Amino acid sequence: MQSKYVIHTRPVAARMKPITKTGIIAWEEGCLKCAVCVKKRCVYKVYDRRGLDARQMLDSIDNECMNCLRCVQGCPRELIHKSISPEFSEMGDGYWTPEIISKLWYQAETGKIPVSGAGYPGRFSGPGFDTMWTDMSEIVRPTRDGIHGREYISTAIDLGKTPSHLDARRMEQADLPLLIDIPLPILLRVPSFGAYGRNTLKGWAMAAKHLGTFLALGNTDSQEGLSGYRSWLIPQSSVESLESGKGRMRSRIMEAPWTPGITEKDALCKTKSLVSIRLPVADGVEEKVTSLARMGIPIIHLAAGENGESADRTPVFVKDAVRRSHLALLDAGMRDEVTLLASGGLSMAEHVAKTIICGADGVFVDLPLLISLGCKMCRRCTRGLPCPADIEGAPSSWVAGRAINMMAAWHNQLLEMMGAMGIRDVRRLRGETGRAMFFEDLDEATFGDLGKVEEGCELE
Repeated sequence: MQSKYVIHTRPVAARMKPITKTGIIAWEEGCLKCAVCVKKRCVYKVYDRRGLDARQMLDSIDNECMNCLRCVQGCPRELIHKSISPEFSEMGDGYWTPEIISKLWYQAETGKIPVSGAGYPGRFSGPGFDTMWTDMSEIVRPTRDGIHGREYISTAIDLGKTPSHLDARRMEQADLPLLIDIPLPILLRVPSFGAYGRNTLKGWAMAAKHLGTFLALGNTDSQEGLSGYRSWLIPQSSVESLESGKGRMRSRIMEAPWTPGITEKDALCKTKSLVSIRLPVADGVEEKVTSLARMGIPIIHLAAGENGESADRTPVFVKDAVRRSHLALLDAGMRDEVTLLASGGLSMAEHVAKTIICGADGVFVDLPLLISLGCKMCRRCTRGLPCPADIEGAPSSWVAGRAINMMAAWHNQLLEMMGAMGIRDVRRLRGETGRAMFFEDLDEATFGDLGKVEEGCELE
């Protein structure tokens, strides 16, 4: 048995004080000037270290308060209050919520799984990934206790084609399909926006090498300073460059965007590198996936928007596009002949498992990499304004450490979920919809026979 894959972590503190969810409001008017003030009784001594951060205009007590509420409950005149920080509430948007951003910050700093301590605080239903629930019926088995279990749980996947059969009489090395195995079903991807620089890219490349995975460069043209990490990069090239041979080179995997007429480019399947075609998520995407698979493309990347949706008038969510594509490949008898990767809208570790259950082999992670560096998703960089987190000025080693910690936390959460499902290999999780429940399916099974209520009709 191969050695257990473990991501070793170390604490990597934030360069700027993170914004906390709550803050203290202390009214001085009406104070009794008690000899032993509740502020002096603070066991964490946060009032003794109180000061103003001039860069963020934050009171340091907001960052150091441990929410024990002793001062709030102990003040005889009830002059101390705890409230939600307005700056915390303004972070992100409806999809990249403040809670998600703060949890990603915590994971990037500690490498640990965030624990709420008071049950599940999130939604039980909603759009996107919230319409899907995972089945963890094996959670009572102590031998499959995720990261603490005695049984080995593999998270390795293969990139490329899996041969349907081998003929030992005619088999030569040149005839074998190119396969690359990585120990983690997560690939890194440079975000579509952000105030990052050369040091940031180098840090993400360092993290990809350390994790044994790849960094997709996307539209990033500059590879300065990344020559030592070429084996762990996925550069982007045009279909024409790959077909002519100009893009076949240096990297083990090359990516090109989908273009009309791509199925006529036979030379794409004869390159020395694995070719990945980035296909935008859209209605009917499963037909294009099947065509690319018949053509012989080894890797297909289903790319959704930053919120996991397509740009159609009727948006298609990434998990639904993956599920349809997976089923279409099964019907065509070609599922093992292609690696299906997905990106867009993956903001939490549970989204990795859910996407794989829907039929993907692995996923790309992009915006969480940016958030791990202190990004608040304010999008000031898209308007040419300076980044409050000064991401571009961060050293490469710090960037790599934050990315590695976050991926370690996600890897451990994936192990916990697989252990609770009784699955010991992430490749067995692919398309295992029996380990999940979908709101759409349950709603149809429960209320589908009741028909539709039309205007003017009366219910008895």
